[in-house]
Amino acid sequence: MAMRTRCTIKKDGAPMALNLTIRNETDADRRAVEELTREAFWNLYVPGCNEHYLVNVLRTHPDFIPELDFVAEYEGHIIGSILYAKSSVVDVKDPSRTFGTVSFGPVSVLPQYQRMGVGSALIRHSLQKARQIGYPAVIILGHPANYCMHGFKNGKDAGVCDGEGRYPYGLLALELREGVFKGGVWKYVPSDVYNLDETKAAVFDRGFTPLPKQYRHTQEEFLIACRAYLA
Repeated sequence: MAMRTRCTIKKDGAPMALNLTIRNETDADRRAVEELTREAFWNLYVPGCNEHYLVNVLRTHPDFIPELDFVAEYEGHIIGSILYAKSSVVDVKDPSRTFGTVSFGPVSVLPQYQRMGVGSALIRHSLQKARQIGYPAVIILGHPANYCMHGFKNGKDAGVCDGEGRYPYGLLALELREGVFKGGVWKYVPSDVYNLDETKAAVFDRGFTPLPKQYRHTQEEFLIACRAYLA
């Protein structure tokens, strides 16, 4: 069932409402979602991007969760998307203790609609659905400024570390079932779908309209964030 939601934004200094329809992605949406994802991420973290290829391969991966694959429509056009994959955590001290979690990404919004609440609407809606389905927690890698507003905490505060037992700046966790991380130190195990073949990604990108690969300061910010860990 599609859900209608309203994002209140400011345009030219005046508040206005952006009426969205959030619904599950269909087969007919696939190319549009790949194109908007490419536009959203192009030159953001690296010259070019591979997130649109990730969207393409994720849909056929065993860890893909179709029930949590959503698009945001505005005036009949898809302007945003969010996809989820299965992940898990393993107790560092007792590897026999493990349970499944979920992770989302990419979250994509067309550049002209960014910072208007579209991504937040997709996150809120999908988190609600994930909770209803019964998933106990969500773990992601992302910029805290974008996700702490939705209740995410750094992995160190949640008791979740990476595969090396460290706490990256961008490793974020959210309990959907209260206390699920209590009593353990958990190693995050993401889906292997995120281990992309860059050669195949480059070949896939040739099927899209060519765009110039350029340097942006956001790429430097991304490199800094990737190398940052909590002590």
